[in-house]
Amino acid sequence: MVHCSPLPPAPASPWRGWWGLCLWVLMGLGFGLAAPWAQAADTAQPLVLHDDGGALNAWSVATLLPDPSQQWGVQDVLARLPEFAAPPSRGGSMGVRKEALWLRVPLRMPVDTGSEWIVNIDFAVLNEVDIFLTRQGQVVQHTALGNLRPYTARPLRSRTPAMALELAADTSYELLIRVQTTGAMILPITLSLSPHLVHQGLQEQMFQGVLTGLALCLVIYSLAQWLHQREKLFLYYGLLVAGSAGFSLQFFGIGTQFLWSDHLWVEVHAAGASGLLAIAGSFLFMGHALMGHVPHSRFLRVMRIGAVLSLGLLAAFLLDLIGTRTTTAIISVLGPLPSLISLPIAVARARKGDSVSTSLLAAWVAYFTAAVVMVCLVQGLLPVNFWTLHSFQLGAAADMLLFLRVLGQRSAALRAAASDALRERDAMRSLAYTDSLTGLPNRRGMQLALQSALARCGPGHLVAVYLMDLDGFKPVNDTYGHDVGDDLLVAVGHRLQASVRHHTDLVARLGGDEFIVMACDLARPEQAEELGRSLLRAFEHPFTLSHLTLSVRLTIGYALAPVDGDDPQHLIRLADAAMYAGKQSGKQSIRRNQGELALSS
Repeated sequence: MVHCSPLPPAPASPWRGWWGLCLWVLMGLGFGLAAPWAQAADTAQPLVLHDDGGALNAWSVATLLPDPSQQWGVQDVLARLPEFAAPPSRGGSMGVRKEALWLRVPLRMPVDTGSEWIVNIDFAVLNEVDIFLTRQGQVVQHTALGNLRPYTARPLRSRTPAMALELAADTSYELLIRVQTTGAMILPITLSLSPHLVHQGLQEQMFQGVLTGLALCLVIYSLAQWLHQREKLFLYYGLLVAGSAGFSLQFFGIGTQFLWSDHLWVEVHAAGASGLLAIAGSFLFMGHALMGHVPHSRFLRVMRIGAVLSLGLLAAFLLDLIGTRTTTAIISVLGPLPSLISLPIAVARARKGDSVSTSLLAAWVAYFTAAVVMVCLVQGLLPVNFWTLHSFQLGAAADMLLFLRVLGQRSAALRAAASDALRERDAMRSLAYTDSLTGLPNRRGMQLALQSALARCGPGHLVAVYLMDLDGFKPVNDTYGHDVGDDLLVAVGHRLQASVRHHTDLVARLGGDEFIVMACDLARPEQAEELGRSLLRAFEHPFTLSHLTLSVRLTIGYALAPVDGDDPQHLIRLADAAMYAGKQSGKQSIRRNQGELALSS
């Protein structure tokens, strides 16, 4: 979605039919807004300047004269005063015109109001504006204004074209205004006393300041999140908001007034460059928001091509390879494309309950509603007032906030995916290091724990490794079956866990009826022997499984680290040799291997 003006639409734009359909959607709104301006009758009566505390609408008495040659001077127009005719509407918008346009506003100030009157055209992007105050066919005042003329030459240094009038009481004047611009002729012309104009200007600056501050905060936030999370969606959002904000700064004259006064190159290129940047950001943002999880999708490739094309056109425009009028037509065509291309995918995903797609659809409703209102304004179908003039900017602000919700939803989805990945990793790790029958660590889990414990062992912090085999397990397994045998192995594991120290010792099953115990932080070798004998005593009592009472005993072999060795595999082999020797000498015994027993090959 692009937050750039559709001004002016290309005469043969392929989207003209689509916009026409949108116009029908808001036709009721258009009629409602236009009704207060439906003053059809032209009048030769002058605009009477009276101090009622507000602004007077010059269109109530204005007449028009087109200048196809764009060459007429004020004297040529004074000679053609009878040719002025009533405007097609008095809403303040004359559409897109290639010719220059002259407006005639008769004035009369009955009494001295004590403060100067100011004529103001509340639209910043008019290229050339010449205001002439005439009396009895003679020019008494003239000011050359417009955004392509030096800002410092403006007598009032205002955001929009404005001129203070030097009027005498009870005298008739003619106000002649010449306008020539490549964009739309949106001409909300008012006359007001200077205090009212200052108050109105402060209100507009406050409004623009709030929206600009919001955009600046969103850009800083998105860039900071991108640097922190390395999530591209935040970067694309920042480009989109920056382009939209840059366009608004130029469109409403804030940039000219405060940022790039008298920098003509910036004034000429600011709107087009910002619009193309917003389009590029829109392609990237929507593509990544909808299909960023499928990096090789055709849709994502199309959106990236659109972004590259927009950035290429941006470079060409900045190098003056294409002109402003061409760029404006390109923006009018490219602007809706990201949304129109994304619409089918977003609708399909929204039907499946995708919250990101639902938020995008809500943003597009706001965007297209604002766009249709703006197109109606440009074409002269709606009057110029605060809501129609700022409709696109308000729609862009709603868009940005809805897109911010998309960022939040995307971040939540990423966090959920990361959490799922961690749970899956932990589950896989558990399967890799855990015995599926008893729930005890398996050989790999024991080796990992033993390696960690050996790194901390030393004198006064001995580590004992006990390898044990069940005596009498095979007859139980053969007599009662594998199910009873499995239940007995689980019960053996529980008894071993109950017989060791909970915080320092670890019980694992190596496979079959072999178990291993690691005991840490033993102060002396005798303590290891005592722990081993307590394990033997724990198996003097039979096991009760359902209706069966079964007896099995242990044969234990063990080794001490670092006394007997400090390698996990070596210690286990020492303990295994000691256990085998115990089996050979009568079972139900405990024996330590200090290296004197031969290891199996």
